[in-house]
Amino acid sequence: MLIRIVRMEFEPEKVSDFLKLFEGVKGKIATFPGCKHLELCQDAKHAHVYYTFSKWEGEEYLEEYRNSSFFADTWSKTKVLFGGKPLAYSLQSGE
Repeated sequence: MLIRIVRMEFEPEKVSDFLKLFEGVKGKIATFPGCKHLELCQDAKHAHVYYTFSKWEGEEYLEEYRNSSFFADTWSKTKVLFGGKPLAYSLQSGE
C-alpha cells in the first residue's frame, strides 16, 4: 500500500476557490482505479494550508492517476491558487 501526502499552501483569499474545486473532483479521485482512500485535512495552525492524504494499491496506480488528463486538468486549476510551493510525500505501508 502506498500512502501519498500532499501539502498545499494557498493564497488565503483563494482557499474557498480550492475547496469548491476539491468538492467537485473528490469523488472522481476517490474512485480512480487503485485509490483506496482520500481525505482532505486542514492544518491545525494555518487555515490556508491543506493536506491530501490518500492510499493507493501501489505506486503504479498513483502514477497512472498522475499521468491522466483528469489530473492534469485538476492540477492546472489548483496550482494557480497556491501561495507557496506544494510538497508531496510517498510512503510505503505494510497494509
